[in-house]
Amino acid sequence: MVSKRHLPLAVYAFAFSALLGPVAESSAQEARSGEGASAKTSTPYFPGPREDWQRKTAAEAGMNAASIEAAIEFARANYNRNGGYSAANEPYNTTIGPTRAPSGMNGIILRHGYIVAEWGDTKAVDMTFSVTKTYLSTVAGLALEAGLIADLQDPVREYLRDGSFDAAHNRDITWHQLLNQTSGWEGSLWGKPDWADRYRQERRPSEAPGEHYRYNDVRVNLLALCLLNIWRRPLPQVLREHVMDPIGASATWRWHGYENSWVNVDGLQMQSVSGGGHWGGGMFISSRDHARFGYLFLREGEWQGRQLIGRNWIKRARTPSKLSPTYGYMNWFLNTEEGKRFPSAGLGHVFFLGAGTNMVWIDPDHDMVVVVRWLRTGQVDAFIQRVLAAFEDGKKGKKRLH
Repeated sequence: MVSKRHLPLAVYAFAFSALLGPVAESSAQEARSGEGASAKTSTPYFPGPREDWQRKTAAEAGMNAASIEAAIEFARANYNRNGGYSAANEPYNTTIGPTRAPSGMNGIILRHGYIVAEWGDTKAVDMTFSVTKTYLSTVAGLALEAGLIADLQDPVREYLRDGSFDAAHNRDITWHQLLNQTSGWEGSLWGKPDWADRYRQERRPSEAPGEHYRYNDVRVNLLALCLLNIWRRPLPQVLREHVMDPIGASATWRWHGYENSWVNVDGLQMQSVSGGGHWGGGMFISSRDHARFGYLFLREGEWQGRQLIGRNWIKRARTPSKLSPTYGYMNWFLNTEEGKRFPSAGLGHVFFLGAGTNMVWIDPDHDMVVVVRWLRTGQVDAFIQRVLAAFEDGKKGKKRLH
């Protein structure tokens, strides 16, 4: 029997326990589901350099192993062995950069930074086509943070006086417009006129800068040339020093330009790289290195306590223009309230996409990064649906998708 003297203390203890009970139960439920281990609410895990990368089982990651395997089998069944982009039906279609056939279907799934699943040879170095554009825009972000670009709304002509922006039509084109593919730039670069890209049997009319979204690799390559001129260093060196080495990427990736894209910078010959594999060239990289790059952005540009890329830049990159609600800066494809690039994925999900299909998918809802290479066109959303089923199946016992 509790004495009257000690009754208030016992009551308080009971009340506090009752108040804490639901919180404790909620925490236990989160731990059982795998969500309690989320790097969003604890110190995030980062892999060490290269091969130093820890693994988790699907169960440890709060996912359903059978559903993950079903997603992988779906990817394998939809291997695009002839993946890539063909310029055969375009004028000026000569290949002027290196090319490589797909090495095979492969991919990797990370949750909370840990490897949960891999299939195929994720160390194989493949072309990645327009995923290269995301690496290119990242170098632009680094230039902004380094003060090499004062304001993205500045006309590029103020930084580059090589004639590229002398024409009246091009004089006021800004860095921002080059980055979100609304520049409307007119001209030729490396022997490729802007109008020949994605030619549709007739030359398209002139488009005023900032008034049309136009996915155009000639203009992308122009951005690469402009960045080379303000960095005054080969862009692969910039990327390696500021991003790829700090995140522990391998030494196997290469960023190529064209046989005729060599320029003189301060008396030195440097190759201006391409932003994709349209005419060859671009980034040749493994899925594992892609996954590290994607994880950097899942962590908002931070890696092991270092802010490698500013959060403000990332916010800009994933902000769509009014002309294209699912596209931010190159090559950030988006799911926004105004439009979803892939319906099965959630709002706020980001996709770095290239022909093939090559994809780096960032899913902040589940603290997940997925890389898949050489998936047939038109099957990406179905693949996404199957990966996400691993969470639904794990929690609710839903029937797996086959």
